[in-house]
Amino acid sequence: MTVPSQPTDISERREAAWKELDQLLLAGRLRRGTASEISRGATLYRQVCRDLSRASQQALPPEVITYLDSLVSRAHSAFYADAGVVWRKWATFIFSDFPRAVRRNWTGMALSTALFTVPLVVTLLKSAHSKTFAAQMLPIEMLESMAEAYAGSLSDGRGPDANAAMAGFYVYNNVGIAFRCFASGILFGLGSAFFLVYNGAVTGAVVGYVTGAGSGTNILTFVCGHAPLELTAIVISGAAGLELGQALLDSQGVGRLHSVWQARGAILAQVMGAAVMLLLAAAVEAFWSPSAILAEVKWSMSGVILLSVIGFLCFGGRTRGASR
Repeated sequence: MTVPSQPTDISERREAAWKELDQLLLAGRLRRGTASEISRGATLYRQVCRDLSRASQQALPPEVITYLDSLVSRAHSAFYADAGVVWRKWATFIFSDFPRAVRRNWTGMALSTALFTVPLVVTLLKSAHSKTFAAQMLPIEMLESMAEAYAGSLSDGRGPDANAAMAGFYVYNNVGIAFRCFASGILFGLGSAFFLVYNGAVTGAVVGYVTGAGSGTNILTFVCGHAPLELTAIVISGAAGLELGQALLDSQGVGRLHSVWQARGAILAQVMGAAVMLLLAAAVEAFWSPSAILAEVKWSMSGVILLSVIGFLCFGGRTRGASR
C-alpha cells in the first residue's frame, strides 16, 4: 500500500515513519522480528495512532485517513491478533503460573482451607441432628425446599434445556461467591475470612439438613462430581483475598498500593485460575451431576477429578518457568 500522493502537513512530516511501519508489517517483523524491531514497531504504531486522530480532527483528504486507518488496523492485528501466541500465553498462565502461585501462597491456602472447611463440617454435623440449628443458619422454607428437591431419585436425569439454563445460573452463583471471597480481601483480609466462614457454614447447613431429612446419599451423589473443582476454587479465591490483605498489612517498607502492585501477578494468577475451575465446575454441575448415570460411576469420576486437582496444584508448572 502506498502513501497518498496529495501533500498535506501531516503526510509531508510523517511520510517516512508511515513507510517504515509499512515495511516492518510487510516483512512480518512485528511478530517475528528482533527485540529492537518490535520495540521500534510499537513506537511507530503509537505515533501513527496519534496521526490518525489528528488527521480525523483536521478533516484531511479521505485517502489519507483511509490509509492511516488501514495501517493502524494492520499493526494492531500484528501485535495483538496472533492467536497462537495468545493461546500459548494463556496456557502458560493457567498451567504454570496458576499452580505455582497457589503453592507460593501455601500459608494463605492453609488458612483459607481451615476457615472454609471447619465451619462446613461443624454445621453439617449439627444440622444433620438438629433442624432447629439449621434453621438458625438459613430460612426453614429454603431448607425444606432443598430437602424436597433431593428427596426424589436422580435416576431420571434432567432435560438438556434445563441443563443449559442451570449452567448459566451456576456460573453466576459460583463466580459471585468466589469474587466476594477474593475482593473483600481489600478489607485487610477480614472480608475474605468472613465470607469463607459464612459460605462454609451455609454449605454445611444445607447438606446437613438434607442428610437429616433422609436424602444425604442423593445430595452427596449430586455434588460429588463438581465439588472438588468448585470448593477448591472458592478456597483458592479466599486465599488470594488473604494474600491481598497481607500485602496491605505488611507492605515491607513500601507504600500499601505499591505492595499490592508487587503482589499483583501472583494474586491475579490465583483469581483467574479459580475462575477457570469454576467454569469447569459449572459445566459438570449442569450436565454431569444431575444426569441418570449410575452413582458408582459418579463417585469414581469424583475421585479422578479430586486426584487431578490435587496433582495439578501440587505439581503443575514445576518443569516450566513462570511467564513474565
